[in-house]
Amino acid sequence: MSRPSFAGSTAIIGIGQTEFSKDAARSELQLACESITAALADAGLQPSDVDGLVSYTIDPVEETELVRSVGFPQINYSSRVPYGGGGAMGVLLHAASAVASGAAEVVVAYRAIRARSGATRFGGAKTTPSPTSGHSGTTAMQWCMPFGVLTPAAWMALNSTRYMHTFGVSSEDFGRAVVQLRAYASTNPAAWGFDRPITLDDHQASRWIAQPCIRMFDCCQETDGSVAVVVASGELARDTAQPPVLIAAAGGAGLFEQEIASDHYRPDLSVMEGSVALAKLLFGRFGIDRGDIDAAMIYDAFSPILLMQLEGLGFCERGEAKHFIADGNLGLDGALPCNTNGGLIGEGYIHGLNLVLEAVRQLRGTAVNQVVDPDAVLVSASRTGAILTRP
Repeated sequence: MSRPSFAGSTAIIGIGQTEFSKDAARSELQLACESITAALADAGLQPSDVDGLVSYTIDPVEETELVRSVGFPQINYSSRVPYGGGGAMGVLLHAASAVASGAAEVVVAYRAIRARSGATRFGGAKTTPSPTSGHSGTTAMQWCMPFGVLTPAAWMALNSTRYMHTFGVSSEDFGRAVVQLRAYASTNPAAWGFDRPITLDDHQASRWIAQPCIRMFDCCQETDGSVAVVVASGELARDTAQPPVLIAAAGGAGLFEQEIASDHYRPDLSVMEGSVALAKLLFGRFGIDRGDIDAAMIYDAFSPILLMQLEGLGFCERGEAKHFIADGNLGLDGALPCNTNGGLIGEGYIHGLNLVLEAVRQLRGTAVNQVVDPDAVLVSASRTGAILTRP
């Protein structure tokens, strides 16, 4: 399998975000416009420079309305990524591919969400599948919901419980990861968890959401907000306001009988097989080794799937993530600093795309919890991911 042409020839040149809150008091369209405007300003570009848009099938902001509201004169390329949270990093693959192919010159990837104050809360029970809430009406969720699988936590509880049983993992093991994420968030002024670190005892005292695997503190935030990323060619990136961050690798791995992230029909629920397949792509096709990765931003909608992805991506053996975390490897001085913004659990849930912003800040050297001189950062979400590098 040949190395795609976008690898190392495309770059993130601008990032932007709104505040992350529990009540934005404005529409998703307004939030998207604000984050995109901020990202263009960060890149030193104007709306007239943009000719491509990428988002998610579950984002409520219509491209036509966004074009009118931001003031894009002409959009030559647009696409949307499926798979819910598992597709979170797919926008980088879409945007980089569009730029490398010549379909567009400057692509904005965006996500706007009102997961707390909107008509449908992200973590709330849904009795009817709805594409805009991430509960796709055309996938296996329509067969799960009638039997009580009504929330994202319930989806993941089946896999998480099997994982715990297979490898002897406890709630305390998940809690140690959460304590580290909340420690990062406590020093991040943009985070929900700013100035609010927790102890393992605090984690264990939080109420059950899905016993025996998911407590309240194991869950990501329900967040209102928006983030945006500007992608362009490496050649154009040399003339922009910020140092470029190269998209050195990107890929997606949608397997037979996979769902959004829970994969209830795969043979082994204790293994996140989408991450295994993704790792084979990223570390087998682009000439990058795991040892080259200086930090990782891994989708943590619930803490159990963070551990499962660490194993699926090959940073530790199956069943060993609990020891990897207990040894302090997710901290700044560890082998793999992880989710240094606090992650989706500590900072906020913007569909995982806010993890890309943190990866860019790390490579620019502007992160609040800065890794020493990083050259390569992995961003991943179950079946989609990318490796970002300095030029």
